[in-house]
Amino acid sequence: MLVPLTRQKFEQIIPLIASGPQYKYYWGKFSNFIQRLLISVVAVVVILLVKVFFRIELDLVVFLLGIIGAFFWLWYPVFQASVRNVQCRRYKYSGFFRGRILDWWITDQLIGKQETVNSKGELVIVENREKRINLEVGDDTGFSIEFNAPLKPAYKVITRGLIAEMIVMSNRRDLGRIEEFSDIYIPSRDLWVSDYPVVRQDFFSETSRRLREDPNERPRRRRRQEEERYDDDYDY
Repeated sequence: MLVPLTRQKFEQIIPLIASGPQYKYYWGKFSNFIQRLLISVVAVVVILLVKVFFRIELDLVVFLLGIIGAFFWLWYPVFQASVRNVQCRRYKYSGFFRGRILDWWITDQLIGKQETVNSKGELVIVENREKRINLEVGDDTGFSIEFNAPLKPAYKVITRGLIAEMIVMSNRRDLGRIEEFSDIYIPSRDLWVSDYPVVRQDFFSETSRRLREDPNERPRRRRRQEEERYDDDYDY
């Protein structure tokens, strides 16, 4: 099932300014905070040195630049999340998609390499890998997408055949070509599968509830009789 959304509803579900979960995502680890804090300190020092050595008289401009630099550690995650939101909101049309999980599998993804030296003085390259869950979601029209996210223990409850919902985006009015999609919500497990939390969960849940209550908008794919649970392949 694919239901077109109005522009107003789409902009409610995907906010312009970073939401709380989005801010938390880009806040990162403690090391990320320290990096931003160091940039703030350097920025303030540079502004003060420029003012002293070049005797700039634009006190208001210097003051504003100082404030921006001093609080870089605080506002930069908002900026990062907002830029990512704008990338989604640039699509002209959107829709609410409800399908089923057709398949799942787990992969290892290379997320970085680190060079180090062992006890013999030899250069060793250490690969940093991350386990990710991959989902294939589709409906009875033949439409399907593949989605992946970092593996979490909560995803053990995911099985084939479960209903999955998401927001899809396109530049075509008929949504004939899907160019982007959001994180996935599994209503029967009240579970979100995502890396970056694209949508406002409260507005998304409201839309999902209304569509479930409308008998004309129920998914048409037949319910699978056997739901396959995770087995020993689900390894952390």
